[in-house]
Amino acid sequence: MGLERGWRERDAADRSRTAGIRTFGLSGLLGGIFAALAAALDSSAILIAGFFGFAAIFAWFSSHEAEHDQNFSVTGVVAALSVFALGALAVVGDQLVAAAGGAALAAVLASREMLHGLLRRLTWIELRSAIVLAAMTAIVLPLLPDRTVDPWGGLNPFEIWFFTVIVAAISFGGYVAVRLLGETRGLLVGSIAGAVVSSTAVTVALARMARAEANATPLVGGAALAALVSVLRVCAIVALLAPQVIAYMIAPAIAGGFVLAAAGVLLLRRSGAHDAGDQPGRNPFEFGALLVFAAAFALVSTVSAALSSRFGESGLLATTAVSGAFDVDVAVLSSLRLADGGTAIALVGQAVLVALATNAAGRLVLAILAGPPRFSLPLAAITGCAVVVAVAAFVWFPFA
Repeated sequence: MGLERGWRERDAADRSRTAGIRTFGLSGLLGGIFAALAAALDSSAILIAGFFGFAAIFAWFSSHEAEHDQNFSVTGVVAALSVFALGALAVVGDQLVAAAGGAALAAVLASREMLHGLLRRLTWIELRSAIVLAAMTAIVLPLLPDRTVDPWGGLNPFEIWFFTVIVAAISFGGYVAVRLLGETRGLLVGSIAGAVVSSTAVTVALARMARAEANATPLVGGAALAALVSVLRVCAIVALLAPQVIAYMIAPAIAGGFVLAAAGVLLLRRSGAHDAGDQPGRNPFEFGALLVFAAAFALVSTVSAALSSRFGESGLLATTAVSGAFDVDVAVLSSLRLADGGTAIALVGQAVLVALATNAAGRLVLAILAGPPRFSLPLAAITGCAVVVAVAAFVWFPFA
């Protein structure tokens, strides 16, 4: 801490600053001394009195410095008090925790320019999104009951909201990655980054753009890559939440994804550079959309459990097929919830594959409605080839 403070004020005249490398080091030593005295005399009042005395003296000197420099920052005072407290913690508490705290405080102080730069770039929508994600995780989630509340054992409020938080976090992470890279207009980056949020939204946006483009080939390539991102996102969700299921669906997913990747790269390379215009996608933290997702997830989870209880395995696959066309994340998460509930793992893997297939069909239908034939027909051919190859991989490489 003293090294960081001293380096930042290294150009100041000697004795013109309240504290530097020596004073901060002595502050930590002073905190340790007061803590040792308090422990030796078995009186916490000594440490408390020492802390408040040090705070008063340091604040008095800092106030005179601030008055002279017309500086209203209190960071130096807070840093000094933190060093004193960490010195005490190193004596009467955990030395490793104190060392980690000192390193963390120094890192925060040293990153002032970077943090201020991020604040200047931060928009209200992004700040609201981060606050919503924090509230969803730290406030709402712990309050929900972690048990099923329906007769079929499908509606668990905690699990439903937990999965909603996961989907929101993945979307927000993709959005942050795009912001760190800058305002990208390229079709390749725009399609892949937008598909992290919604591959369906990207496909519809590209289909609409194709109406005004004489050459729709690069747009079809972007749609193929967006579909690839959807497949990879589902594989990541399965690997994270139900790793025992991944072996039952990874071969068809890789096979279909390879076709999508090859077609997308080939079409983009043949077409050359293309300006995608406004980046397709949506704000991942429109709270209304998150509530709709949670409600849909709850409904599909309940219906899936009820149908599985009534009709057995065929009920799960039918429900997944219908919900997959609506939202692949809802369908996949609803299926994964059953992996630990007695449902055969192989069946859950098949349900995930069905969700991917029906979601691809749903995107294709929207592309036909939103775009011209020169966009939808090549995309249909690519999608059909990917499905055929995935089915072949499922037949040839079954997991037993």
